[in-house]
Amino acid sequence: MPSSCRPLAVLNVVGLTPSLLAHAPRMRDFANGDITPLIPAFPAVTCSVQSSMLTGLPVAEHGIVGNGWYNTDQADVRFWQRSDRLVHGEKVWETAKKQNPDFTCANLFWWHNAYSTCDTVVQARPIYKADGRKIPDVYCNKPAWRDILQSELGTFPLFHFWGPLANIQSTQWIADAAMHTHDHDKPNLTLVYLPHLDYGLQKLGPQHPDIPHQVIELDKIVGDLIDHFTHQGTQVLIVSEYGIEATRPTQAAIFINRHLRDAGHLALRNEEGLETLDPGACTAFAVADHQAAHVYFSPHASSDQIAQIETLCRSINGVQDIVRLNHPRAGHFTLVAAPGHWFTYDWWHDDAKAPDYARTVDIHRKPGYDPRELFSDASQAAVAFKLAKKKLGFSQLMNIIPLDTHLVRGTHGRTDLPTEHGPLLIGAQAHNTPLPATAVRDQILRKLGLR
Repeated sequence: MPSSCRPLAVLNVVGLTPSLLAHAPRMRDFANGDITPLIPAFPAVTCSVQSSMLTGLPVAEHGIVGNGWYNTDQADVRFWQRSDRLVHGEKVWETAKKQNPDFTCANLFWWHNAYSTCDTVVQARPIYKADGRKIPDVYCNKPAWRDILQSELGTFPLFHFWGPLANIQSTQWIADAAMHTHDHDKPNLTLVYLPHLDYGLQKLGPQHPDIPHQVIELDKIVGDLIDHFTHQGTQVLIVSEYGIEATRPTQAAIFINRHLRDAGHLALRNEEGLETLDPGACTAFAVADHQAAHVYFSPHASSDQIAQIETLCRSINGVQDIVRLNHPRAGHFTLVAAPGHWFTYDWWHDDAKAPDYARTVDIHRKPGYDPRELFSDASQAAVAFKLAKKKLGFSQLMNIIPLDTHLVRGTHGRTDLPTEHGPLLIGAQAHNTPLPATAVRDQILRKLGLR
C-alpha cells in the first residue's frame, strides 16, 4: 500500500437519513456530529447517483440517466446493466491512479463496476440456464477470488438480494466479502454497497414500526465494518444515495403508459393473448423509474405530436414537473412525480392481458423499474412446489409477483426532500450547508490525501 495514500473505505448505506440515525447507535457514535446532508443527482436513483458520486459529474455528462433507459439504435429498453464503460467521465479511482500509479481499489457491488479499472471487482451476476433456471452467483474480475469468497462465505444469496425474500442476508454477505477482500488485497480504496434499508423502506414505508428494527440490524453490520477497517488503520466514510418517502395512501402510482396508450401513442403486440410493448413502433412511450419517467418519441413524431403529448403529460394527476436531462440516452423529456407518487411501467387495462414476465422477478426484461417484485401473492407451499419442479428440470413460470400497485409504501427519485429525510455523508468533516452528490468524489480524494 503506497505510504503517501491514506486508505479509505466508503460504505454506501442505501436509504440512510439523519432521521433514521436515531435507531443506529453505532453509526451515530461514529459520526459524532460529523453529518453533512447531500443533495442527490436527479433522478435520485441508484445508478445515477452512484455515477455522480464517483465521477463528480452531473447526469447530463456521465450519461447514467437512470437505472435503465431506451436504446434507440436497438429499439430496446435495458435496465440494470453492469458495464463500467457506460459511465462517461473519469472515476475517482482513475484520478487516484493518475496521481499514484500504485493506487489500488476494490469495488464490491456498486453498480456499473464490471470491466472497470478497479483492481478487484465483485458484483451480483446469476447464471441463466437454457431451461429457465436462475442460479445464484457473482461476477469477479479475478475468477479465483470469486471461488474463494463463495467457498468461505457460501454462495451469494441472490434471492435475498432482490425479490420477495430480500433481507439482511445479502447485505451481510457483501459486508463479509468486503472484509475478506480488504484483508487479502489491502486496497487503498474499498467501495462497499449495503442495500438492506432499501427493501423495507420501499415495501413498508419509512413510518412503519418495523423500520427501526431493520435499521438496528444494519447498524450492527456497519458497526462491524467500522471496527474491522479502523482496526487496520483504514478510514471510513458513510454515504447514502437518496431518502425514501412514503407513498400516498391511495392513487400513488402513475400509469403513464396507460395514458399514452389511451391517447393512441403506444404500439402493442398480441402474443398468445397477452399484450407486450413494441417500443420501436410507438409514437411515444415512457420508461418508468421510481419517481422519474423518461418519455421517448419515434423519430417520425411531428412537433405537433410532441407538443400534444407534453400537454397530456402535464395534465396527468401526480405529475409535478417536466425536465430535460440533455443527454441522448434520456427521453425527449423526463417527468417528475409529485410527492408521494411514483411511475409504474404498466400499459394494460386488463390484468389477464399483462405479459407473463409482469408477475415474475425479471429486472432485465421489464421496460421499467417494478417495486412490486418485493412482494409475493403465492403461498410458501406454492413457491416451494414451483422451485422443486424447476430443480427437476421442468419448465416453470415463477409467476408469484402481484400486480397491485397499492402494496408499495415507499418511493424515491425526487431531490427536494427535507434534510432530515434526505441522503447524507458521514466522516467528511461536517459542512453547514448541504453538498451535491457530485461533491462526494472530492471528499473521497481528500480523505485519501490526494486533494
